Amino acid sequence: MSRAFVLVLDSLGVGGAPDAAQWGDVGADTLGHIAARAAAGDADRAGMRSGPLHLPHLAARGLGEACRAATGAVPAGLDGGRWSEGAAGCAAEVSNGKDSQTGHWEIAGVPVHEAWTYFPKQRPAFPAELIDALCEQGGIDGILGNCHASGTAIIAELGEQHLATGRPICYTSADSVFQIAAHEEAFGLERLYGLCKLARRLLDPLRVGRVIARPFVGSAGEGFTRTTNRHDYGMPPPPGTVLERALAAGREVVSLGKIGDLFCHAHTGTEHQGGHNDGVFEHLLGATRRLGDGGFLFANFVDFDTLYGHRRDTPGYAAALEAFDARLPEFLECLREDDLVIVTGDHGCDPTWPGSDHTRECIPVVAFGPGRPRRPLGRRDSFADIGASVVRHLGLPAEFATAF
Repeated sequence: MSRAFVLVLDSLGVGGAPDAAQWGDVGADTLGHIAARAAAGDADRAGMRSGPLHLPHLAARGLGEACRAATGAVPAGLDGGRWSEGAAGCAAEVSNGKDSQTGHWEIAGVPVHEAWTYFPKQRPAFPAELIDALCEQGGIDGILGNCHASGTAIIAELGEQHLATGRPICYTSADSVFQIAAHEEAFGLERLYGLCKLARRLLDPLRVGRVIARPFVGSAGEGFTRTTNRHDYGMPPPPGTVLERALAAGREVVSLGKIGDLFCHAHTGTEHQGGHNDGVFEHLLGATRRLGDGGFLFANFVDFDTLYGHRRDTPGYAAALEAFDARLPEFLECLREDDLVIVTGDHGCDPTWPGSDHTRECIPVVAFGPGRPRRPLGRRDSFADIGASVVRHLGLPAEFATAF
């Protein structure tokens, strides 16, 4: 019995979303703009890379074709002539959002049509009654921030004041999210997690997608750095995800990276966090070697989004893509006959775009496995076609969307 793998390169959009105008993102193209900057000589500030984007293994499996299906153009370094195997195209999002939770749920077969609550771009950003309840029930005498902000910028701005007052830093973004940053040692990691759980309960009636714990360490003199002990507290997904279907059929399910958090640990099977991309990739190799017949593995590689997309680090994003591509042969060696692998994204986060928020884009759909021939997929009408294809490949009941 064959197995299925969905590998999400978090924020890897390929442009061309048909409804980009509704989100103010006409022209956003994460991969296309990264490739263009690389070809123009946008060298890494640390000297780690230079020259055109070099992704030979993903290009051979149709990543350039995925871009062509979205925008009509193949970016520099992803020449379409290199595509030699696998099915490739792109997918447009039908859900009402452009965040990781929405994107992953739609990939898993359950689009989000009901609107999330988004906080206004004003200061204060949060309702007074929400903050009053958080302070009273959480045993704190106030918060810092209360605004839209970049996570790294706001801890640099308010980290010293946080240490002096003991007040947590609360902020949001263009996503439906309430984030709490606190010093991992001075405030306490478990205390931060407890405050986030309280915030989750308070925010459930408002339909806010995620509460995120953002622990950091350091000092004003040395600077503040976020740690890998982030934890997401999301609303549970609707019924019918491919994860749920696989477990109901008695199949093995493995979730890597932040998949567990994004699905509120519902039907996520065996979970491994892994931290940064390399850690997730190590778990991917071990789990692939162990995954039994008929099993499903769902992985998220978060660094593309958090370290490079949101921070508008174009050369860093390029270097991370090249690092993932360079390790791909290690994963390919672990595959078995008839395995299906789908490499995709969950939204865009164009590092050349104004601001620091996600961008509404199509995502790549690069589907391959031993012996799979080259086949164009065009532009799929929904991310859910990915989940439908996994369901069909694994022989699970109750198909949904349109498999490719």
